[in-house]
Amino acid sequence: MAVIRWRPRRGESPFGELLGIQDEINRLFDTMLPQRSSERMGLFEGEWAPAVDVLEDDDRVIVKAELPGTTEKDIEVSILGDTLTIKGEKKKEAQKEDRKYHRLERTYGAFHRSVSLPTSVASDKVKASFNNGTLEIDLPKKEEVKPRQIKIEVK
Repeated sequence: MAVIRWRPRRGESPFGELLGIQDEINRLFDTMLPQRSSERMGLFEGEWAPAVDVLEDDDRVIVKAELPGTTEKDIEVSILGDTLTIKGEKKKEAQKEDRKYHRLERTYGAFHRSVSLPTSVASDKVKASFNNGTLEIDLPKKEEVKPRQIKIEVK
């Protein structure tokens, strides 16, 4: 038995006509684009982006990126304006002929991740460290954007 999507009749919903147009566009893309399982999950072969955390305190912004299976030689970090870019490549392990692979889900290939920084940083004082697959980038804030407390003398 085939499952048919319910579509409201035109008089039932003010958006009925728009839903019909959306369904037709979805159907068109479904027929034109290949439907490999990795594409349905949003993962394209050779493309991935690491997960990042962006933290901020009074003096600095800290960005942490998960890059398992890479080394510091595989990673390039750059800053342009208020955008931090992390890019590199995670190399695929060689498959051995004498093994039978049942599932290969880990992602490999080039990666590129750009993050907008919440404030201006002193790019000449940036430090990065890499430990156990985690890249940590310490971005000191520029002096003019650091919060200052000014004491006012009351007379």
